Amino acid sequence: MQTFSSKTVLITGASGGIGRATAIAFAKAGTTVALHYGQRSEKVEQVRQELSGEGHILVQADLNDPIAIEKMVNETIAQLGRIDILVNNAGVYQLHPLDQVSYEEWQQAWQETIGVNLMGAANIAYCVARHMIDRRQGRIVNVSSRGAFRGEPIANAYGASKAGLNALSQSLAQHLAPYNIGVTAVAPGFVETEMARSVLDSPDGNAIRQQSPFGRVATPEEVAHTILFLAAEESLFLSGTIVDVNGASYLRS
Repeated sequence: MQTFSSKTVLITGASGGIGRATAIAFAKAGTTVALHYGQRSEKVEQVRQELSGEGHILVQADLNDPIAIEKMVNETIAQLGRIDILVNNAGVYQLHPLDQVSYEEWQQAWQETIGVNLMGAANIAYCVARHMIDRRQGRIVNVSSRGAFRGEPIANAYGASKAGLNALSQSLAQHLAPYNIGVTAVAPGFVETEMARSVLDSPDGNAIRQQSPFGRVATPEEVAHTILFLAAEESLFLSGTIVDVNGASYLRS
């Protein structure tokens, strides 16, 4: 296991799923964790109670609000002293098949999804990177999706937001490298999370699992393991990389 003693990490969307698993893994490795949440304060407090070590904090922000994001990042730095690692994990997924939704519903899905998954991530990355630039070190790991490559036919905005996040990750990787800041992304397929629960429990669930030759979907812990690897000191030269965590369910060249 990678060790991150004396390091600090800000994880967005930390109240469950990949965010929770990543927080637990970082804390176990000696990291002090700032757990971001939007509204689920009770859930994220439960996650904090699960963490090894001391000094972990909760920070709240609506990721559609640039001012709230800046305030949240500043609060994290004020309480922890610095941010060594950022994990942009928070995301929303809304079904909006073009042939079944109204134009108003279509607009709403796009605005909310792009607002959180791409603009929110970009604004957090800006605020944290400006802090990292001053210290001339840091790691940013963005949580993307297989859907950015394979397509999301009934959640177009989600696929587009994650494709945009991939492009953002690689652009930042090039821009921030002179400051010794590494930027990477992970692209999971389906993961056993609350967000995917309704789909995995539906009649389509078994077919989804069979997309992988392993006959299952990923666990949050498997994605968290990859995030820690990418955030490690020794992984700096992987900057610009997008790592698939999909159990060979979708292969790209």
